[in-house]
Amino acid sequence: MNMQYRIMTEFSPGFLREAARLYRLAGWVGEAESCDFLGAALANSCAVCAAFAGERLAGMGRALGDGVSDAYIQDVVVAPEFRRRGIGGAIVRALAQELRRRGVDWLALVGAPGTEAFYRALGFEAPAGYTFWRIPAGEGTL
Repeated sequence: MNMQYRIMTEFSPGFLREAARLYRLAGWVGEAESCDFLGAALANSCAVCAAFAGERLAGMGRALGDGVSDAYIQDVVVAPEFRRRGIGGAIVRALAQELRRRGVDWLALVGAPGTEAFYRALGFEAPAGYTFWRIPAGEGTL
């Protein structure tokens, strides 16, 4: 199948519905939870790459950052029926290429458990001595 990769700057209601479907398939948003945040989340991202099989959204990913020096790639997801075809890797490479085109030279990412081999194959490495930190939603001391 011919896949088209696009750096997105506008997000139609149809695109947002398909993006919500992917977020639900990934388990990031529950079936009963609202995805109303997605429009603002994508619009405020440094870069968004979408993979299309015809008009169907097959996968996507986004990067957060300042747009000039640092960025973090996250939320890379491919619909189950399109997995194991190189789409996720192509999304990450397209995001990295777009970010580098803008002058961003420090790229990092957050990957779900079990994705280590996928990201290592793309050239990412887990630097020794660094620890991932977060405050769980609705918890913490801040």
